[in-house]
Amino acid sequence: MRLAVSNRVLRLMALVFVAVLLAACGGRGAKSDINHVAEDIPPSFDVTLTADKDDQFDYQEAPFTAQDLRSALNYRKEQALPMATVLLKRGEKQKVKNTHIIALARIAVEMDFKAYVEEKGEINEIRTTTKQN
Repeated sequence: MRLAVSNRVLRLMALVFVAVLLAACGGRGAKSDINHVAEDIPPSFDVTLTADKDDQFDYQEAPFTAQDLRSALNYRKEQALPMATVLLKRGEKQKVKNTHIIALARIAVEMDFKAYVEEKGEINEIRTTTKQN
């Protein structure tokens, strides 16, 4: 009887050991994926915008329509100021809408810079494709 109980305990301990080993290996893979995504995001951005009401953008504490924003960013580019990355964030009272993202994506394609959006604490790149004739 005593042999059967100790045999069960040994099997249980071996099973727990294998489960812990598998859990430890699985956790490393997930962390690796997170770090890989974070590598694509720059540590700082050249321009930071916030979403404003009526599909406008807040740039340097002034409201801009998409067309005005294009002009302001073009002026910045003409002045040889850094324009490689632009971040769009949620405003105080306004969420980032699809219209904000679409307008910024169009400007990014026209002016050749990378655009990012921050939602719920997560930063993602806005990627676009252009039609080929």
